Amino acid sequence: MRIVVDLNRCQGYAQCVYLAHEVFKLNGTEALTYDPNPDDARRLQVERAAAACPVQAIMIDRLDGAGRGARS
Repeated sequence: MRIVVDLNRCQGYAQCVYLAHEVFKLNGTEALTYDPNPDDARRLQVERAAAACPVQAIMIDRLDGAGRGARS
């Protein structure tokens, strides 16, 4: 799985951090960092984090090509 966060769209609400803290981290009050290739075992957490993003800044891609371009 590959994650892409549109950091221009991200407003630092940090809902993703609460739901998938192993993948998303907030440095300071607004600087989001993340693991762009988390383990597939974290898929459910990442999908929930993407769904909770109020500005829809998180995209999830499956590396096998089946989910290319799917926005979550």
